[in-house]
Amino acid sequence: MPILTAAFLVLFQADSGAAPSGSQGPTALLEMLSNIGAIAIGVLVLLLFASLYSWTVILGKASVFRKATRESRRFIRAFRKATRLQEIATLAADCKASPLAQVFEDVYETYMRQTGGSGPPRNLASIERSALTAASEAVTAMERRMTWLATIASVSPFVGLFGTVMGIIDAFHGLGNAGAATLRAVAPGISEALITTAAGLFVAVPAVVAYNQFTARIRTFASAIDDFCRELLNSLEEIPVRASSTAARPTGAGGSAGPEPIR
Repeated sequence: MPILTAAFLVLFQADSGAAPSGSQGPTALLEMLSNIGAIAIGVLVLLLFASLYSWTVILGKASVFRKATRESRRFIRAFRKATRLQEIATLAADCKASPLAQVFEDVYETYMRQTGGSGPPRNLASIERSALTAASEAVTAMERRMTWLATIASVSPFVGLFGTVMGIIDAFHGLGNAGAATLRAVAPGISEALITTAAGLFVAVPAVVAYNQFTARIRTFASAIDDFCRELLNSLEEIPVRASSTAARPTGAGGSAGPEPIR
């Protein structure tokens, strides 16, 4: 910070021999970019790659969450209206993007191993463990690459600041060689150095906003998954009661009561 303070003091120091500025706006920015040093160029290239990767993650996650939300709503509506597990299993195969469907498929697979597709579950504790494991895996899949967004958001400003500090050091070195503390001698180097700080902020701000928004969405999905797990387990627990009432009713024309209902 002392270096930056001294730089700005020199920048705004009165300079009777300085010529008026001749280029402003985009032309001045292009001129500064053409004169920056090797360290600043390296910093800008690094920030460019970080920005491209962060936007790839942002756009990819936005698409995944949008599709997961749409298919989860469709799946939960069908689940609450369905009367048999087989109906839900067929729909879950068409809703691969939904974490609720992923949880159901794992639980249904455990149920099929225990019962063969009919009757009450033999070990409800095992099914509950399968539901918890599937829920954890679904949330973990949604959190994939989120750490990169957090890293880019927190590191980019410091990378830009590093380029600025090195540029200011170079500007003061040139000022010492010039032998006079004039605005003409130090202003170009300082203005070029500050470009890297602006670039670091440009990379960090979208990453911070996206990370916070996606984290909130993941918490919402995690809560919905937990609620669905409880609802699914409750439905499986009710199968013994429903099975006994089904057995008490006359069978159909084929002599079979059919697959177990879930409601």
